[in-house]
Amino acid sequence: MNDSDCAGVFALLSEYLDQDLSPATCRELEEHLHGCPECIQFVESLKRSIELCHNYGDCPTVRDVDPEKMADLRRAYREMLARRRGSEGSASVT
Repeated sequence: MNDSDCAGVFALLSEYLDQDLSPATCRELEEHLHGCPECIQFVESLKRSIELCHNYGDCPTVRDVDPEKMADLRRAYREMLARRRGSEGSASVT
């Protein structure tokens, strides 16, 4: 593996983290990682993303919004859109 071939490293990272690569390929990838700050940062980001996905189910559920409050929010949103449309239509073009 060429040290400047970060795209090749990126393509192998998921398999690397899943431990699905041959020992020789793992060694080559790890050698590249030791000298490439961008790839190190990407690996850390990928590890964090995987961790967040694994923990996603542990998040507390959001309770349902009161239907009356939801209707108020929708009404306010429609009114805001109507005001925007009205102000866009009243702008004169010279």
